[in-house]
Amino acid sequence: MSFAAPPRQQSEGSPPSRRRSPLIVALVVVAALVVVLLLLAQFWTEVLWFAQLGFEEVIWTEWGTRAALFVAAFLVMGGILFTSLSIAYRSRPIYAPSTPEQATLDQYREAVEPLRKVVTWGAPALVGFFAGTAAASQWQTVLLAVNQVAFGKDDPQFGMDISFFIFTLPLLRFVVGFLLAVVIVAGIGALVTHYLYGGLRIGGSGDTPRTTKAARVQLAVTGAVLVLLIGVNYWLDRYSLLTSTNAKFDGASYTDVNAVLPAKTILAFVAVGVAVLFVIAAFRSDWRLPVIGVGLMVVAAIAIGGIYPAIVQRFQVTPNAQEFEAPYIQRNIDATTQAFGLDKVESQQYDASTEAEAGGLREDAQTTASIRLLDPQIVSPTFRQLQQNKQYYNFEPTLAVDRYTIDGESEDTVIAVRELYLDGLGSDQRNWVNDHTVFTHGFGVVAAYGNQTGPEGRPAFYEGDIPAKGALTDMGDGYQERIYFSPQATEYSIVGAPDETTPWELDYPDDEAGGQVNTTFGADGTVAGPSVGGFLNKILYALKFGSEQILFSDRVTSESQILYDRSPAERVQKVAPYLTLDGRVYPAVVDGKVKYVVEGYTTSDAYPYSAQRSIDEATADSLTGTSASIQAIAPEEVNYMRNSVKATVDAYDGSVDLYSWEPDDPMLKAWEGVFPASIQPMSEITSDLMNHLRYPEDLFKVQRSLLTQYHVTDASEFFSGQDFWRNPSDPTVDGQNKPLQPPYYLTLQMPGQDSPTFSLTSSFIPGGNTDREILTGFLAVDAEAGTEAGRKSEDYGKLRLLELPRNSTVPGPGQVQNTFDTDPTIANEINILSRGNSDVIKGNLLTLPVGGGLLYVQPVYLQSTGDVKIPLLRKVLVSFGDEVGFADTLDEALNQVFGGDSGADAGDAGGEAETEVPDAPVDGDSDVVLPDSGETTEPTTEPTTEPSAEPTTEPTADTGGGVDGDPTAALDQALTDMQTALDDGNAALADGDFAAYGEAQDALDDAVQRAVAAQDAIENG
Repeated sequence: MSFAAPPRQQSEGSPPSRRRSPLIVALVVVAALVVVLLLLAQFWTEVLWFAQLGFEEVIWTEWGTRAALFVAAFLVMGGILFTSLSIAYRSRPIYAPSTPEQATLDQYREAVEPLRKVVTWGAPALVGFFAGTAAASQWQTVLLAVNQVAFGKDDPQFGMDISFFIFTLPLLRFVVGFLLAVVIVAGIGALVTHYLYGGLRIGGSGDTPRTTKAARVQLAVTGAVLVLLIGVNYWLDRYSLLTSTNAKFDGASYTDVNAVLPAKTILAFVAVGVAVLFVIAAFRSDWRLPVIGVGLMVVAAIAIGGIYPAIVQRFQVTPNAQEFEAPYIQRNIDATTQAFGLDKVESQQYDASTEAEAGGLREDAQTTASIRLLDPQIVSPTFRQLQQNKQYYNFEPTLAVDRYTIDGESEDTVIAVRELYLDGLGSDQRNWVNDHTVFTHGFGVVAAYGNQTGPEGRPAFYEGDIPAKGALTDMGDGYQERIYFSPQATEYSIVGAPDETTPWELDYPDDEAGGQVNTTFGADGTVAGPSVGGFLNKILYALKFGSEQILFSDRVTSESQILYDRSPAERVQKVAPYLTLDGRVYPAVVDGKVKYVVEGYTTSDAYPYSAQRSIDEATADSLTGTSASIQAIAPEEVNYMRNSVKATVDAYDGSVDLYSWEPDDPMLKAWEGVFPASIQPMSEITSDLMNHLRYPEDLFKVQRSLLTQYHVTDASEFFSGQDFWRNPSDPTVDGQNKPLQPPYYLTLQMPGQDSPTFSLTSSFIPGGNTDREILTGFLAVDAEAGTEAGRKSEDYGKLRLLELPRNSTVPGPGQVQNTFDTDPTIANEINILSRGNSDVIKGNLLTLPVGGGLLYVQPVYLQSTGDVKIPLLRKVLVSFGDEVGFADTLDEALNQVFGGDSGADAGDAGGEAETEVPDAPVDGDSDVVLPDSGETTEPTTEPTTEPSAEPTTEPTADTGGGVDGDPTAALDQALTDMQTALDDGNAALADGDFAAYGEAQDALDDAVQRAVAAQDAIENG
């Protein structure tokens, strides 16, 4: 007997809905809001950034195209896969055959059935998502094809305009590849579904059909489409042969044209025939014909596409390669010279003399006077110590070379921007307020003459100090000194405040103003970044940068702007994502503003027959590997390259301007069709800006890399390769596997030129495996863009190549450096200079075609081994033929080489140049530990009036015979005096007493001369 209550009867009608918990609803709403805000923090802030710069069309076009491609690819891939799965499931047999195979599959069907709808909808969605993501990355390919412009030049094989290969073929390749993936995925889905539900059998007797009619039709049609697409791929392969890579040259070879190309054509038609067989199989219960067709296609691909070309290559071409390949090598030479601008090369024989005669430089007086002595890679520490001013300022590790007109004369200049450097602050000064609202910008530029030196080997500054003083400031109204955008700029700064607010942004240090002068950015109406004053924008940027202070700080006001993505290269890359950017960004004072110039290239890897180059390898040298200022260019294979865009970034307001530099470049025209409002015509370039534009380094590096082979324009000689060259390694770098010597900007007059021009130069040595490093060629490109507004010079970009005779004995850079290092007199003095607390630094080895031969010039710097490092120019090395000069000045060294009178005055012939701006040693450096001493001296801000110790200015030994005629004692005394002078100099330098430092250097020079004389006396005695 049960006492359980009877079950409660279910009331009729639908059950009452379960009441949702308000807490769950609130959590869902909050989660959705958080997701939306996070998305807005990443995407809407980008819109604000682009809109503020005036480039919103770029981001909307890119995002719109990406979205359209994603949706299209998602629908095509997902839709076809869904359709394939649905058709296969709906056409399944009602009763599966009763076989052991199907009995085994029953358990899988039972396991899959509850998840069938999830798989049917989920699998297409997932695969479609990945397909859409992949398709979205091809937005540039699609936009270029839609907006393509004719090149006006046909390829040598098919007679089609080059635009087909550059614009159309990549799109066709993408579409065919994508459709192949779609068909393969859909086919696999159909195959698995049919097999699982009995429409397809693998085992069993041969009396019953292995496929149902529906399965046969679906699989046969899928196979036909797949094979047809393979045929289209074979057809496109014919055109891709023109960009293939061979052992000797790039482009279609004799075998490609006469064996591979016909084979691809035959295979394309075979694929069409096999596709027809699949269609026939769809209506006949016989798979033999398509199977035989596929087998024949595989055999044909092996025999016709592989074996036949190999036979032609081995037995017909290889024994007669030079004759057979000559026409195709000539195609490669012609295409490469056109694609990389090498058709502008003017080549001439240069029978360089190796005899240095008196007056040999008389005809090259202007070039001699312009020879640059300052090495921009070495003098950055000197700029920092003498012009940094405060520890929160800094200069780039490698400085820039430019030219400015000073007092009516064009002067090669080493220039640097005094950038903000927060890492220079002490840890107790680092907080959110200081990092993002107080220290917001750098201040001014520093410029020094390139061909002169100041007192004691220091740079001869003609612009510097804070506030700015000098020749650049005196031009008109000066320039806007504040540097808010630069390569070393911080992550973000918040600037701006209401008019009545007391300024809190540090402008510059000033003792007279109580320690510093403050400013408020935007008080003049300038806008440099998106507004961060609104509540929503505060939230978005707080999320973007992970900083809640943005939301709660009182310094984020209604007038605040947020500055971020402040590197010039980063800004240009964002607004012009279709450009490949040069690794070097350089500053210039233009029209009263500091502008950074960024070189932009349009590139392609689809130019028929042109040589392929890995752009990152071709542009690598000793600077890209060691200098943080010069970035290695992004890895990319190219066979077409144009410097189509010159971009500038204003260091004050961050505005970006893109100027069309190669208006006839079809790739640039295509991008102008995509973004019609983003690129300005060349006519908008002012005369002042034009005067500071120059030929880009990375393009020149690629061209010099190509010219190691493509200076040979005869196909037969090119095939033999006996006259190929290579670029020399940098001889100033120690160790094995030295990187390449970088090109150098110089003002020089090449043979055949009417006057000197600002040029970019490089040299060549023999190729192959030889270690004989003689000079085989010298290359210079006219780097001056011109002086007229909106019009570049006719000679700009002209490549002048000097080819030395094959029996030339002119030493290359490596041989010259070896001579400098092993010359007894030079080695002796260098060893003496490097003793004690000093390091000797070899500057850049410059090559100049003057005096009827090749002149080499190398500055030699001396710096302390202590904590304070100020490289100072102490000596200059010169070589011409077999003659070597080594002196305190370039002018003296040239006279040594050219028989006592070079016939021309170097830039330092007038002695030390007066520094036109005061030195401003950094204030706030760490204590300086003097060499060979445990004492610590705190740097002073004012120079002392007396040296810390009386330097030895009088010789203590007779330079002819030593102390009392003893050369050994004279040498010992000289070395002692050298050490004393070095100690005095380091102590004076630590005290900021440059007068005492100069006296110590004079004493050091005297002691060195006495040491050399004593050493000679010992050797000759």
